[in-house]
Amino acid sequence: MKLAIIGGGSTYTPELVDGFARLRAELPLTELALVDPAADRLEAVGAVSRRIFAKQGHPGKVLTTDSVEEGADGADAVLFQLRVGGQAARNVDETLPLQYCCVGQETTGAGGLAKALRTVPVVLELADRVRKVAPEARIVDFTNPVGIVTRALLDAGHDAVGLCNVAIGFQRRFAAELGVAPERIQLDHVGLNHLTWERGVKLDGDEILPKIIEEHAAEIASGNQIPEEVIHHLGMIPSYYLRYYYMHDRVVEEERSAPSRASEVAAIEEKLLTMYRDPSVDEKPELLAKRGGAFYSEAAVQLLASLVGGKGDVQVVNVRNDGTLPFLDDDAVIEVSATVSGSGVEPLPQSTLPAALRGLIAHVSAYEELALDAAIHGGRDRVFGALLAHPLIGQIDLADKLADALIAANAQHLPWVEPK
Repeated sequence: MKLAIIGGGSTYTPELVDGFARLRAELPLTELALVDPAADRLEAVGAVSRRIFAKQGHPGKVLTTDSVEEGADGADAVLFQLRVGGQAARNVDETLPLQYCCVGQETTGAGGLAKALRTVPVVLELADRVRKVAPEARIVDFTNPVGIVTRALLDAGHDAVGLCNVAIGFQRRFAAELGVAPERIQLDHVGLNHLTWERGVKLDGDEILPKIIEEHAAEIASGNQIPEEVIHHLGMIPSYYLRYYYMHDRVVEEERSAPSRASEVAAIEEKLLTMYRDPSVDEKPELLAKRGGAFYSEAAVQLLASLVGGKGDVQVVNVRNDGTLPFLDDDAVIEVSATVSGSGVEPLPQSTLPAALRGLIAHVSAYEELALDAAIHGGRDRVFGALLAHPLIGQIDLADKLADALIAANAQHLPWVEPK
């Protein structure tokens, strides 16, 4: 099996490579192609990836190239994990909205819209190039904002599914707390990417969420940075990203008094790249855990193995709604548990959601539709409209000011903005 990674020069990549090496029985790769235009990063990441494979006895070949066509040629699957504008653009996403008393975050709110505007056109262009040399390849999108990017790919006719590591993180956390193997845990995970709740947790088919909340709510609340009383009130577990909605003003104050996550990650990446260039380093460094993406490799291996090998197991993915949540358009992309096999991805049926979830999901899904329209077709009016529709913004004056600010800050990445 050949897998191509678009954005293979990411410092995340050795996490993936380590997973591919450890779990090669599930995903028997013969060739891994790392594709990235950043030659220095790609050389360092490619070199450490080969050493990781060699140390763990993996026979697969690691190819590095700046050519999408060379990397994707003949691939069975292609994984997208790119960041247009790098950490510098992310830093703007996280800091600019704070000037307007809005949350600064790379996937949520105004920062998330800016990232979508930069990213969607690039991903679509790359996916078209992939399709010319690997028309049957399955596309797995790990590029944020995952829901919007996955919908863009699906709307363009690509065979794509979105992946996030939030659900597998919950699964592994619950399994560790219970002292059981992770595969015995199945989640009733529902929502949109970075807007999800665990409204059910089954151990060997038996519902145990009430027990988890009763015995572990304080610990979960601390990890998710959401008050424990919210978990008890909901009777379910919101993901970390719900704090941007439930605690917006408090988060803004926290962000204003702390360094941006982008600046922290940039410093971590420099150290990681130095380690990757050391010829004695042949395993993923412990520092990589601070980069984020916990269990990313396990989630990717599981998904790729099922898409290519047809296992037919249940995983949490980003997929077309197609009536699964009846209050959303069929074309919306949702994040739910689904059966994954070689023939495709099928969301599991969902029981009726509480009104508190339906309202917020519908609101953000409408924003995502407008955000995608703005990313594809451009124009200030579309950017303004998406901001006005977002529940974290939603005011004319704010949307007006943020539209101009986001466009100005990202002009070099927006093909519809005329250079000055």
